[in-house]
Amino acid sequence: MRFLDEDHILASKKHLVFAYYITGHGFGHATRVVEVVRHLIAAGHDVHVVTAAPDSVFTSEKQSSNLHIRKVLLDCGAVQADALTVDRLASLEKYSQTAVVPRNSILETEVEWLDSINADLVVSDIVPVACRAAADAGIRSVCVTNFSWDFIYAEYVMAAGYHHRSIIWQIAEDYSHCEFLLRLPGYCPMPAFRDVIDIPLVVRRLHKSRVQVRKELGIGNDVKLVLFNFGGQQAGWTLKQEWLPAGWLCLVCGASDNQELPPNFIKLAEDVYTPDLIAACDCMLGKIEYGTVSEALAYKLPFVFVRRDYFNEEPFLRNMLEYYQGGVEMIRRDLITGHWMPYLERAICLKPCYEGGINGGEVAAGMLQDTAIGKNYASDKFSGVRRLRDAIILGYQLQRAPSGDIGIPEWYILAENELGLRPALPSVEINGKTSLAESCIENFEILHGKLHDLPDTMAFLRSLAGLDSGLESLDSGKNAEKRQMRERIAAAGLFNWEVLQRQYVCQLLLLVHEEIFVARAPGRLDVMGGIADYSGSLVLQMPIKEACHVAVQRNPPSKQKLWRHTVARRDAKGQGPIPVVQIVSFGSELGSRAPTFDMDLSDLMDGDKPITYEKAYKYFAQDPSQKWAAYIAGTILVLMSELSVRFEDSISILVSSAVPEGKGVSSSAAVEVATMSAIAAAHGLKITPRDLALLCQKVENLIVGAPCGVMDQMTSACGEANKLLAMVCQPAEVKELVNIPTHIQFWGIDSGIRHSVGGADYGSVRIGAFMGRKMIKSEAAAFLSHSVASANNPQHENGTNSDEFEEPDIGLLEAEASLDYLCNLSPHRYEAVYAKKLPEFMLGETFLDKYFDHNDSVTVIDCKCNYAVRAPARHPIYENFRVKAFKVLLTAATTDEQLSALGELMYQCHYSYGECGLGSDGTDRLVNLVEERQNRSESGTLFGAKITGGGSGGSVCVMGRNCIQSSKEILEQSSILGNGLVLCRRLLSRPTIGGVIGPI
Repeated sequence: MRFLDEDHILASKKHLVFAYYITGHGFGHATRVVEVVRHLIAAGHDVHVVTAAPDSVFTSEKQSSNLHIRKVLLDCGAVQADALTVDRLASLEKYSQTAVVPRNSILETEVEWLDSINADLVVSDIVPVACRAAADAGIRSVCVTNFSWDFIYAEYVMAAGYHHRSIIWQIAEDYSHCEFLLRLPGYCPMPAFRDVIDIPLVVRRLHKSRVQVRKELGIGNDVKLVLFNFGGQQAGWTLKQEWLPAGWLCLVCGASDNQELPPNFIKLAEDVYTPDLIAACDCMLGKIEYGTVSEALAYKLPFVFVRRDYFNEEPFLRNMLEYYQGGVEMIRRDLITGHWMPYLERAICLKPCYEGGINGGEVAAGMLQDTAIGKNYASDKFSGVRRLRDAIILGYQLQRAPSGDIGIPEWYILAENELGLRPALPSVEINGKTSLAESCIENFEILHGKLHDLPDTMAFLRSLAGLDSGLESLDSGKNAEKRQMRERIAAAGLFNWEVLQRQYVCQLLLLVHEEIFVARAPGRLDVMGGIADYSGSLVLQMPIKEACHVAVQRNPPSKQKLWRHTVARRDAKGQGPIPVVQIVSFGSELGSRAPTFDMDLSDLMDGDKPITYEKAYKYFAQDPSQKWAAYIAGTILVLMSELSVRFEDSISILVSSAVPEGKGVSSSAAVEVATMSAIAAAHGLKITPRDLALLCQKVENLIVGAPCGVMDQMTSACGEANKLLAMVCQPAEVKELVNIPTHIQFWGIDSGIRHSVGGADYGSVRIGAFMGRKMIKSEAAAFLSHSVASANNPQHENGTNSDEFEEPDIGLLEAEASLDYLCNLSPHRYEAVYAKKLPEFMLGETFLDKYFDHNDSVTVIDCKCNYAVRAPARHPIYENFRVKAFKVLLTAATTDEQLSALGELMYQCHYSYGECGLGSDGTDRLVNLVEERQNRSESGTLFGAKITGGGSGGSVCVMGRNCIQSSKEILEQSSILGNGLVLCRRLLSRPTIGGVIGPI
């Protein structure tokens, strides 16, 4: 890869024709294309722009007979419900209608058009089908972008379900026809492109100076000016005069013609030239996208930004913005309610320091011209490494754990550290050997559990103490803010500390003003049982060593340390000190969620009663970038609602989880259990592990809105190291802790495919299972009624005997007519009586018309959805039998036959998931590799594998002999699959337990 910033485009002797395709997503792509097109036309070439953007976007900057605009929409980008919200399902559906359904006709039309204009080169920003059309027409193509649609849409598939996944692969295949990518700063991973050349920022040039613009607007140079810029969508913002600090004015882009604005807000024309406004303002308030970020950095304008929902481009641009000290994040609630002052005042204190090139338009035009006349840019010798690196980071980004570095290759961590993006916590040296962070661990006592062999807990305690010891360093040193992530800064000010310094550094003591309680809860590996938990099955679950740590401190409202925007919100309401909840979550810097969350505890109250779970769900769902807080703050509401607890103090919560997210290893349950455990300890609540798990399930089911069973929370709360938790989920009855035989080992391998129990596939299968149960109960009731009638009247009216109900078991039918759990129905009884009665699929509307309800409180039937019924109902009935057999076999004699029988049960479970619609290519490939190795070698050490948890990706549980050879085989399988799917995966280790600790 090369970084070009000194080239100057010289006119070619040959007149060239460029076909420049622009994505239909917003105007930002069109505005950066303008800058490239301007240089191409200046060199004397013809440029045909294919776009859906208004002509004015192009003609306002460059009017020329060499510019030709063709109004065609060949992709749709992301469908936005408003300026900040993307509709994921609608985006995929619209793309399908725009680019997939008419694909053949699009390709035919574009090839014919490219031939008609005699195009020398196709350029795409970043229309996928343009690359394929160019290849079909025999024309070279180049892409210019900072992200690609396969990366953006990959996240949307989680919400849409399996049937949309082909879109991702088709887009990637289209991009692969591109000769090379001109990659812009702030880029996302884009492994589909064969070769990459990095170029500087593409930004529009300034036409007017700050003084000129302010003079035309009639605004003095001493007036503070903020640019309100949320893109081309008119959102109908409600803006109020008191939202701005005294003496400030706000220039509003995108205001509707009939929108009335307060006197300190100025409506701008629809076609206003934004770069000039940027130069004239003191800061900008808006959403992160390439155009706003690049121009803010180029012209050193502080940027107050609000996160968008479900747009994977944002974290990478946000990192770049913050790295160059150019950004301040505003939470959406404060944007809407007008608590702007602390953010604006913070912004004008920033000193953006971007010094990179901003002539990307000129550089790109030069390279496009050279390519069009036949120059071949040498393939980067590291292109294979780059693509693999991008693919690994792509996989990591899409399945990133909710905190920390879990799953990141070491080389990537080192690269981030070199850039200053992931600084280590500072520590204070004592006697040159022992840090304050280490010495503070002695101040904690264990209230529950054991600290032995928990290095992650020791590391968390050191980090916790390091927050205080490093607090002063956050405000000192050159470029200190560049080196510190915002979550660390927020966490450093989260708790109340008192530090007493005596005469010598070695006598520095850490005194805790208010107690801090720390809880640890592990994730779990689903050995057997899985989705059958919500149908009452026996399950076998194993805690893993990856765990979540939560630190909680309660403080009187008058002593609670508050963030500035929290203070501003309280002052605006005219309130005195009131209880608040403040949460910091580590590991958000490369994710799509905000690192902090805060709310008034009164927000969880409706008068003198807690708000309903339905209201809480809507409260947390209104801002997806902060929806993660429902897992944490939701525990407070559940304690209020179920145990009548009233919280009078403020609560500070720090969350740090190493449980990989989206891997099917219960990352959410670990967060819930650790949080509720720490809050309960801090408030002196005595809750049994079983009851705590059931309360945490309510958080996930009713506040988060994920219809999971209870085995995840039970394992996190009740599991023990190196043992399988045997539990019957009716609703949560622990049977025993099963010792894992010493000759058997279980591994968890990440398939690289993200899993979510909130996804469409999981919920549909659960609904199908409950529909099947309702149908079985209905059939049993009919059989029972007929049997009772036959018993009372042995002869039918026609005088013949009943064959079907000869010698009926009335008691059995009564039990089946009132079936609480599908797993209480035996497999043979299911096959003999009910299997043929269940349809393979049933429309939701048809079911509701006949049966009224499926009697599941955490899912809702969609009338228009066609649900699978037979397979989802059959699975838990047989899975319960398989788990029982598996548990018995664990105690059988140590033979290859024992291991083979255990493995067979795992394989059966895996393929039953697939029949339900919860399989995935990644998990199937892993299981097939284990099967192939087992069948290929008589001396093999791996005997079984299955998908885990909620399915549709996540981790695969592998069972084998506990020996060195089996571990080598596991690593070989991971590396073989890694070369095939080029997605990051890691092994999950054997478990350790959780616990609660608090300071003396």
